[in-house]
Amino acid sequence: MAEDYWYDEDLRIDIHKIHHYIDSLDETGKVLSIDTLMQILAQANHNTMPNGFFLNIIKGQIPDTAKTQVLDPYLSEDSGQLRMVIRIRETNKELKRGALIEKIEHFITKEAGFREGTFRTTGMLVLYNNMLQSLFNSQIKTIAVVFAMIFIMFLFIFKSFTFSLLAIIPNMLPSLFILGIMGLMNIPLDLMTITISAIAIGIGVDNAIHYIHRFQDEFQKDGDYLATMYRSHNSIGLAMFYTSITVTLGFLILALSNFIPSIYFGVFTAIAMISALLANLTLLPKLILMIKPKI
Repeated sequence: MAEDYWYDEDLRIDIHKIHHYIDSLDETGKVLSIDTLMQILAQANHNTMPNGFFLNIIKGQIPDTAKTQVLDPYLSEDSGQLRMVIRIRETNKELKRGALIEKIEHFITKEAGFREGTFRTTGMLVLYNNMLQSLFNSQIKTIAVVFAMIFIMFLFIFKSFTFSLLAIIPNMLPSLFILGIMGLMNIPLDLMTITISAIAIGIGVDNAIHYIHRFQDEFQKDGDYLATMYRSHNSIGLAMFYTSITVTLGFLILALSNFIPSIYFGVFTAIAMISALLANLTLLPKLILMIKPKI
């Protein structure tokens, strides 16, 4: 296709349409392509695009040093490729990488008339979007597997199906709570934020194991569920509280960072710590008192 560019006026018009469309998007910054040179030549020719004959003359007159700047990065006759270099405004809060790629590809196929397979979107934007999509898909599968494995682990630890089920319920809430807050605040999933829900699961599991183990020990004294709850809160409950507050303050230090992902990580992990503590000191005891599992 590249070697036809100099002779095919329709192709030059299509490339210009694509260049102009991409340049008009709010998510994009500077756009560079062979059409950039064409626009400069048109301005020098009283806003009239030179025809193929004159373009071939101009092409032969361009010095080699200039070709490396204005031709070689965007047109390769050896490989038959035309290239466009697009800067993406990563600071744009409305940026949705997957939607932007689909929008550009849709315009190229439907509006510019290029067949699928004759062009390809590449670069860091595509790689980063593919990585995030892979992380998102794997995160869903990972969370499901993690909860299944934790439930099996609870069965071995507590030797009770009921206790295992009661312990898993409060540990789902911190992850759902964090993901819900991120959704309400329109905070995108990335390499840093996508790990927070998994961390929240691990945090809650520790508290649940400590509390239920102490509850089972205290229950042997009098067999009273309510009295056992009070004794558990006054012993292991206090230890869980102090430990969680200490770790929460440690993570909140990251809120003083100048790196936004680090701030998100510190703040949301701290929220996960507090929500896991509250879930295991309120919901978990309440479920035990309601169900009264056999100990």
